[in-house]
Amino acid sequence: MAYYDVRDYDSAHEHFLALSEREPYRLDHMDAFSNVLYVKDQKVALSHLAHRSVTVDKYRPETCIIVGNYYSSKGRHEKAVQYFQRALKLDRTYLSAWTLLGHEYIEMKNTAAAIEAYRRAVDISDREYRAWYGLGQTYEIMNMLLHALFYFRKAAALHPHDARMWCAIGGCLLGLDRRTDAEKSYERAVSLGDGEGIATRKLAELYREDGDEEKAAKCYLRHLELRYQSQLPGSFAGPSADVTPEAFETVVTQVRVDEPEAEALLYLAYYYRDNLEYDQAILCATRLEDYPGPEKEQGKSLLRDIRSRMDQKAGERRHPPGGRTSASSLSPSTPAMGLRGRRADASMDSKSAANAESSFEFSP
Repeated sequence: MAYYDVRDYDSAHEHFLALSEREPYRLDHMDAFSNVLYVKDQKVALSHLAHRSVTVDKYRPETCIIVGNYYSSKGRHEKAVQYFQRALKLDRTYLSAWTLLGHEYIEMKNTAAAIEAYRRAVDISDREYRAWYGLGQTYEIMNMLLHALFYFRKAAALHPHDARMWCAIGGCLLGLDRRTDAEKSYERAVSLGDGEGIATRKLAELYREDGDEEKAAKCYLRHLELRYQSQLPGSFAGPSADVTPEAFETVVTQVRVDEPEAEALLYLAYYYRDNLEYDQAILCATRLEDYPGPEKEQGKSLLRDIRSRMDQKAGERRHPPGGRTSASSLSPSTPAMGLRGRRADASMDSKSAANAESSFEFSP
């Protein structure tokens, strides 16, 4: 349950699985196990747990919660509501049932019923942060941002280490045109992990609008890292503080590209180009060639521009501006010239020296 409370669902899943194998007829805390399976989208395992629970005791509130979660995962929200209400008939003080009932009413867009369910939950226990958070979400849907902000802050006070709470607060503050406070909330969420990447993307947009290109680039790169790590099985660690060139290449070339990632790659490509880091810019722009959106053409245009700049830079190295030719670059058969164009041969007479001087221009 400790892993469940800190939202480490992978570790919680392992321990719940071991517990259910050791005690196959156990129903205590199996409702929490069904929540973990729901979050991890393991519908088959949730179905097996529901069938087993019904077989053990179909009149236990935990069984009703498990079956309700199963129907919710299938998108059958009316049926899920029936089972959550059945759990409440068996135990009116069942805190989890009231909270889950509120979630289902939100899915059904029944905000009045959702508010009633969440309020019943906080009446039973004012430390149920999920119910406070649910109230905030409901009022946010109703565009009552000041009310939503109040409830989100209540949830954050009870669960201050949850990045989602601070993301929600930041969204309300942004909607209330309190931009500076919103940035601070999003930064707090990022410092707490922001595993879903919501705060990271929002900060990138805000920094970009503020013209802070370096911070925006860091946020976009962090978003790509988070997205890449979410693809790895069993990954729970956050992104590294410093990205090595090898790690950068791995993230850019292997991350799954959807619309947010395409936006991040395009911004990073322009950022690296403007900072003369052409290899990184080419890597980001090339990754957009397989994306079907408008960023694909922008990436191709950017690649042409980068290659043109690289060719121009290479040409400048071969032919430096001003046309000056160093003595070391002349062939051995060509006599070395002095600063004024005089030949190195000291035996030249004064007239020849004068003619030699007049035949060369000094190139500063």
